Amino acid sequence: MNANKSARKKRKYKDKALYYLKKLALFVISVFVLSIIVFWLSRLTPGDPLMAYYGERASQMGEAERAHALTRLGLDQPTLTQYIYWLKNAFEGDFGISYKYKQPVLSVIAGRLLNTALLGGISFVLMFILALLLGIFCIWHEDRLADKILCKVGTIISCIPEFWLSLVLILVFAVILHIAPSSGAYTIGHSGDVADRIRHLILPLIAVILSHLWYYTYMIRNKLAEEVREDYVLLAKAKGLSRRDIMFKHCIRGILPAYFSIMAISIPHVVGGTYIVEMLFSYPGIGTLSYEAAQLHDYNMLMVLCIITGVVVIFFNILSQIINERIDPRIKAREKTEEIYESLGENGGVING
Repeated sequence: MNANKSARKKRKYKDKALYYLKKLALFVISVFVLSIIVFWLSRLTPGDPLMAYYGERASQMGEAERAHALTRLGLDQPTLTQYIYWLKNAFEGDFGISYKYKQPVLSVIAGRLLNTALLGGISFVLMFILALLLGIFCIWHEDRLADKILCKVGTIISCIPEFWLSLVLILVFAVILHIAPSSGAYTIGHSGDVADRIRHLILPLIAVILSHLWYYTYMIRNKLAEEVREDYVLLAKAKGLSRRDIMFKHCIRGILPAYFSIMAISIPHVVGGTYIVEMLFSYPGIGTLSYEAAQLHDYNMLMVLCIITGVVVIFFNILSQIINERIDPRIKAREKTEEIYESLGENGGVING
């Protein structure tokens, strides 16, 4: 019997290892396919990549000079050859130089990554703290005036496009009231001034948070609404537990797995929203850099930025799948049933023996 239990345990570990290996393979294949699509589409879009490297001089080049410039940048080869060459160098850690900045791509990105991490990271944390608090507030005052007003206002705000909301914020707080800067990550010469950086973050943060806040608040509100109607809540009330204890000691704990799953799912949306807001506020981050790279056909820069964004989005999509599959009660019930049947089969074998 112990041997059967040990074998079952080994099989369980083997199944888990196979499960995670499949997810890893899916991740690698997805990133690889993404790199092919981005490389191919970037070459198909109309435009002159030499404009990014040589500026206006590119339009005045003769045929011989232009051919030499394309050879120098490795753009004279067929697209497939270019991709194989890029992939080979990428595996060696060489992602080429930016046509616009004339520097290694990773060096340029490193200078912008912190700005995007600050904006996106702070937005993400504040958004989910506020979403949880607002969800609790709505359920605490469910179907009352405060809940109804908040639902109406939240729905209206969530329907406002990010670009329009950003423009309104710039117009009101930067142009009319002059109480917040309209662009940049800091005032020139004050890159080390924390207070100045915070001032420049305020409007972009508001734009990112307000654009997504109610969507996730509503999801959390619905999860809490389902939780407070569970049978164990009625039992807790019958035992005399206070409403506060039921909410904060039981209901909120009950939705935490779903809450973390929602957080994982939201990453791609927050990343996309951050990029849009960066462009509108001329905030020097990855989003603004991506727009410049696409506009100027800075192929090497565009490839790395798309791969970085793709890795983040694909990773968190797969992570959300794993979380959902791990916390799904139907999967847990099936696994438990299989264990019981296996145990009964073993016991039956022992009895028959």
